[in-house]
Amino acid sequence: MWTKVTDVQCGTAGASMSLSSLTVCLHVFVLTCIVSTVPGVHMLTITPDRGSTISISGTRVNGCKVCVGAGRLRRCDTSLLLKANTPVSVEFDCSRPQDEFRVEISRIIECSTKSCSSHVVQTDSGSLPLLNFNRKFTWNVQATSPKAFKIDFTETGLTQINPAERCPDRHSYTLQGFQKTGPVAIGKYCRKGAIRSAQILNLGSFSLEVPAGETLQKGQFDVSVGEEIKSLAKITLTLPQGTSSSELLSPNYPDSFPDDDVMEWSVHVPDKHKTALRFLNLTQPTCLKKETAVEYHSKGSGASVRRLTEPQLEQKSGDFSMTLRNCEMDRRRAGFPGLSLSIQLSTSRTSSSVLCKVDLSKVEVLFLYIVKLRPASACEMKLNSVRKDKITVTSNSDLSFQDCLPEDVQVTALRVIECRHHLKDCPNVRLSLPMLPSCLPAPLSSITWILRPPTHGTVELTAPTGPLKQSLPGQPCNDSIIISVAEEDGTPIGRFCPQGAIQKIQIHTNMSVTVSRMGSNTLRTSYRNVLDACFKAEISERYIFTVASKKDKPVLLATPGWPVGMKYPSTVSWIVSVPPKMEAHLMFANLSQPKCGNGHTDIRVQRVGCLEEDYSRREDEEADHEIVVAGTFYLNMSSCMPERGHFSVITSITLRQSKSLLLIILSVVAALLVIFVIVLVVVCVVIKKKKKRLNHEVSIYNANGTSFLPGQNNFPKTREDNESHVYASIEDSLVYTHLLRKGMEIGVYGETDAYCSFTGHTESQKPLVSKGSRDDMEVGVYQTYLNSNQQAPPLPKRPPSQPLVDNEIYQTEDINGGEHSPDLGLRLEPEGGN
Repeated sequence: MWTKVTDVQCGTAGASMSLSSLTVCLHVFVLTCIVSTVPGVHMLTITPDRGSTISISGTRVNGCKVCVGAGRLRRCDTSLLLKANTPVSVEFDCSRPQDEFRVEISRIIECSTKSCSSHVVQTDSGSLPLLNFNRKFTWNVQATSPKAFKIDFTETGLTQINPAERCPDRHSYTLQGFQKTGPVAIGKYCRKGAIRSAQILNLGSFSLEVPAGETLQKGQFDVSVGEEIKSLAKITLTLPQGTSSSELLSPNYPDSFPDDDVMEWSVHVPDKHKTALRFLNLTQPTCLKKETAVEYHSKGSGASVRRLTEPQLEQKSGDFSMTLRNCEMDRRRAGFPGLSLSIQLSTSRTSSSVLCKVDLSKVEVLFLYIVKLRPASACEMKLNSVRKDKITVTSNSDLSFQDCLPEDVQVTALRVIECRHHLKDCPNVRLSLPMLPSCLPAPLSSITWILRPPTHGTVELTAPTGPLKQSLPGQPCNDSIIISVAEEDGTPIGRFCPQGAIQKIQIHTNMSVTVSRMGSNTLRTSYRNVLDACFKAEISERYIFTVASKKDKPVLLATPGWPVGMKYPSTVSWIVSVPPKMEAHLMFANLSQPKCGNGHTDIRVQRVGCLEEDYSRREDEEADHEIVVAGTFYLNMSSCMPERGHFSVITSITLRQSKSLLLIILSVVAALLVIFVIVLVVVCVVIKKKKKRLNHEVSIYNANGTSFLPGQNNFPKTREDNESHVYASIEDSLVYTHLLRKGMEIGVYGETDAYCSFTGHTESQKPLVSKGSRDDMEVGVYQTYLNSNQQAPPLPKRPPSQPLVDNEIYQTEDINGGEHSPDLGLRLEPEGGN
């Protein structure tokens, strides 16, 4: 945890060490830490050591930022690279940067054809404030062709482990080679073991990973010029005296060994010892050219080439080398297996008896079982000088083994832990692997603990190394151990392994926990403390699992006994914690429902603190494809007495960011606004079209000399003021000058080629009033032109065969009527008129 201190310098570094011609000490960096008083902000002053590069990189794209500089020169990003040997102020804008950043300190070592510039020196100089970060120390080594570079591990030795395993001291080493096709993982290693050196061709790296909170162990590995090798790498082993077993893995394991490549191991065997080799977990590719093979070389004998599927070395004496060759693989098919294998290397004394004294008196109620697996083998076991094929050790015992290889013998252990007292008197127990003597012919393959709680008690299991995961299809265990949990009568509950989401397992019955190795792996001391067990009060269900999954990482949970159905009657509950602003997506896969003879199966989802259930289904109801739950919840299941079939299900739970209520409201408002705009546009378009249809104004003839337009509510403008003589456009169909010419030809109209002034009434004159009209005529009231004493002007005479053109301009009516009010249509004037 970061400690907030006001204006206090909490760490300074800067130490110099003496240099020799063979050793150049790596000062990782000189660091001065200043902790800011601003909440959520932490500041460091870092001074990289000369020749080293410090890389601070974030694990999330949109997470915490690391900033350098001030004012306009301030720059923030999710990563930072420091090279210069000058102090740099680094600021993190989050409260726990150690959870979001990785720190890597790297150096370059260059080798000529005779020597190398420096060595691998592990020093933690001045990096105390960075103990909260996951750190990686990397040495990139460049060799000069055709020589390889060599790293010497003689002082401590190394042991190869599976990439998914962890080292007991939490210091994990990794060797990498760099080829034209990309990097190749040669292996992952722990301190102490049979590996004495490694040679890598051309360019490679050696790195050390130290987890947060762990102090770097001091040490040094010499780097020198190696041999002219023809392989990717060459690993040298020196086997210890006595009975031992080592594991070697192909490069990139469990992925494929590089295409058409070669890997070499050189093995030094003690005198009067014999070795045996077995290939395990072998996957072979489809080859286009050449074949996969292994080639053996030893002094005094020629090369021996064998296929990988053939029996390998048995009872081999003396030193030898082994070369693994890959073929040119067929990569055209998707999911091709490639080449990968695990090599088990066993050694023992030749024709000699090994005495072994075993003392189990310090471990309460522990039984050790040693069984001879191969009756035809030369292995001979004795207990207190009596020959036996099965040995049970309960206390102090004297054992002897003659010509026994690890594959000849199986070693298992059993411990019974029982509490019949009151719960408060039941102690907490750590389920740990026992320390067995190395004189046994084979390592421990499995150990079983039987746990018996009081009558109304419950067994609670937790893992000190972190949450567990259930071994299921789609969620395999890549670790070296498997934890099998079952009831004492053998009814299986589930198989588990480290690195998962299950924080706690509670079982309301007598039960057993068995830890066994996966494949050829041994039960390493890295998992010495497997589980913590304690006895608690009675629970309402038979099984309860507490789960805490991570965002966007699916967690698979299976019913107890999967793929076999749940035991009847039994119930199981999962308590799944969901952080704020998150929601859980549940999917029920591989659901198998029985035909119940008694009772019903039940699947229920209920949020913690809520009385109502979010989901409930029986075996005769169709299950939903997906359920979304916002908040921590219970997932409860119960079985029935089946007539046929069984009840089993795998539940997939994925945490995702929940959609906030505000976002939902804004989305709805935005949708309604879009709909409103669309409706408004449609209404405007419809109204505009209607106005265009109604916009054809019609003039009305008034005998008083003034024309009024419909819709006018005031006195009309004069001709000078109005725009009646201005036309926006004239359609060709309305031009009628040709009709006037036709009218002159038939004598209807006279010639009009000369301008004649208008002698009629103008708007400036008073309205025309007939002589016979009354003086008290109302003003503003429409009066008809015709009266009893007046007649309308006569219409021009025309032949019946030549009527006025019947179109929009002229309309004809019966002239014999009492009144004549011609409908003149649109008011039009001749083109160019005033």
